[in-house]
Amino acid sequence: MSWQNTQWSKDNNGPLSGLKVLDLSRLVAGNMTSLQLADFGAAVTKIEPLPSGDPLRAWRQQGVSTFWKAYARNKQSLALDFRAEGATAVLEKLIASTDIVIENFRPGTFEKMGFAPNDLLKRYPDLIILRVSGFGQVGPYANRPGFGTLIEGMSGFAARNGPAGGEPLLPPLALADMITGLYGANAVSMALHARNAGRGGQVIDLSLLDAMTSVLGPEALDFSLSGKPKPRVGNGSNTSSPRNAYVTSDGHWIVVSGSMQSMAERLFRAIGREDMITDPRFAKNENRVANRSEVDEIVGQWFACRSRDEVMGIMTEAGVTVAPLYDISDITDDVHFVERGIYTQVPDEELGQAAIHAPVPRLSKTPAGLRSAAPALGQHTDTVLADAGFEAEAIERLRAKGVVA
Repeated sequence: MSWQNTQWSKDNNGPLSGLKVLDLSRLVAGNMTSLQLADFGAAVTKIEPLPSGDPLRAWRQQGVSTFWKAYARNKQSLALDFRAEGATAVLEKLIASTDIVIENFRPGTFEKMGFAPNDLLKRYPDLIILRVSGFGQVGPYANRPGFGTLIEGMSGFAARNGPAGGEPLLPPLALADMITGLYGANAVSMALHARNAGRGGQVIDLSLLDAMTSVLGPEALDFSLSGKPKPRVGNGSNTSSPRNAYVTSDGHWIVVSGSMQSMAERLFRAIGREDMITDPRFAKNENRVANRSEVDEIVGQWFACRSRDEVMGIMTEAGVTVAPLYDISDITDDVHFVERGIYTQVPDEELGQAAIHAPVPRLSKTPAGLRSAAPALGQHTDTVLADAGFEAEAIERLRAKGVVA
């Protein structure tokens, strides 16, 4: 089985078509934000630092910049030496003709470059400025470097994640950045709505710490009630049971969510344990959570005696909320992923064909589109500068001085 093929098409105009975005950010969070905007039609220009470009290009698999291919699609690249004489003037002219600026410099750096947001808003009152940082623009830790790994540790996420009785566990992907990037696109959309209502532009202070903390649930409230941090429970849950990943007789895993009472009861009936529905230890969710290990042992033993296909057949027939635990090789063979086009194959100059995730979400009237592959460093420098009003001679002078490339 193979992914559906999709062609790049410049005619894919989404609901943000006509908006201009200047992305000065690096690595994941800012790129995740501008990816959402680009997929839905915004003209996103990545301002990449010379000589190496966005550090995301260095995240390679088998020598291929896979993250860049996935998260720089639909964008243009302008290569700029930020420290060169004349770079500030180039940025000023580009900002003057844009709708949204995204930056993730350490707080205070943008101001030192001559682009204090309040001053920019005085010059360009409709400008929307998204400022992404680890700890925010204000606060005792504002000037600390804020990489996602640090945030995943400080936010409380890693302390919650990991095996019961074991060590805390960081995620194996840029989780804090990804979440922050989605918040960023949402924040820009809200700011655009306010601007369209005549309220002008504004500055958005978006920190990875704020974003990561917000998805951890009622941690502070729970702590205030219990006086204790929640323990790590592996694949289990502090709030519902049964909820876990159980291994089958053929070595596969299946995940179960019994977060609703009706689902827990369906599961107990499906495994022939209707007695658990009335047993005081398991009758209510709070009792099941208190006796989580016993629930998992009973359910786990039933799963361990049957193959994945047998378990999935029984549970699906009973209407129980279960799913196979996949890795990417399983996903590649799953008909739903293929027919829905969750991943799609697109033409790639380096690889011939490249599989990337399709745009999310799916709008019925104004869908996202795949317009162009991730650009080479500086591929659109001349085009972007010309669109901003630079004459050909001026562009050549900037190139000769090493300001752009």
